[in-house]
Amino acid sequence: MENSKTWRDITGLSAAYLSAHGVENAETCCEWLMARLLGCGHGTLAAQMPGIPRPAHVEAMRRGVARLAAHEPLQYVLGEWDFRYLTLKTDSRALIPRPETEELVSRVLSSRYVSLPRPVVVDVGCGSGCITLALADEWPEGSNPVFAGVDISPGAVALARENAERTGLADRATFAVADGLDEFDPRSIDVIVSNPPYIPSAECERLDENVRRFEPRLALDGGEDGLAFYDRYLGDAINVLKPGGGVFFEIGHDQGPALARLFSEYGFEDARIEKDWAGNDRYAYAALPDQ
Repeated sequence: MENSKTWRDITGLSAAYLSAHGVENAETCCEWLMARLLGCGHGTLAAQMPGIPRPAHVEAMRRGVARLAAHEPLQYVLGEWDFRYLTLKTDSRALIPRPETEELVSRVLSSRYVSLPRPVVVDVGCGSGCITLALADEWPEGSNPVFAGVDISPGAVALARENAERTGLADRATFAVADGLDEFDPRSIDVIVSNPPYIPSAECERLDENVRRFEPRLALDGGEDGLAFYDRYLGDAINVLKPGGGVFFEIGHDQGPALARLFSEYGFEDARIEKDWAGNDRYAYAALPDQ
């Protein structure tokens, strides 16, 4: 990368380098890096391509490409990523926010709980805070909800708090380090939502390199069968949920029958297993009896 080269030259050379190192969608990754460095939208990149980048931009591009070539996720290299209507800080302290989890938020927002007076909503394993903050951002006005996110990882909680400040939602959502739901009073919560670790331990070793090496194992590994956290959370939920309170989970593509069984064993009703856009089981909902 020489200073006499245009942005088109640099992105072309960078994409070829990344492709040679087995990086998928290399050209798109380079465009994301360029847009981030220039602070512009993708729709204006074409107009920038004939320009000569500043030396500082060339060096920053070089560093970003090197990280991508080592299979670090693009979202961590960029340092931020969009989730629904928010742009969140992203780094290796928490999982990358994914489109499937955006749909989990949609399911909570379309539920009957949005009409409750002052509902208490708790996100267990909050990671970057994406679920909590999206709910706080989009919850209908007038019900005066309470949003809380908890995570066993102090690093994840610190990131969630940074994202709360970044999005202007710090006055609507709180985050704390906690192992599950032990800190909450009996019958104090209306909604529990979670994208917990659900990948069986043995499968974690076979994940793509960019996930296996860079995203936190603590947020991925769901135990021997991938169900350990659901089992525990449902056991806690029956104590801390109010009558009629509900749980919303993201689940593995083959875990629907197991979740339906767990819901029944713990006395939940109205269980629903729903599919994602690809046709895989991905979301599970159930509620405690109203009385």
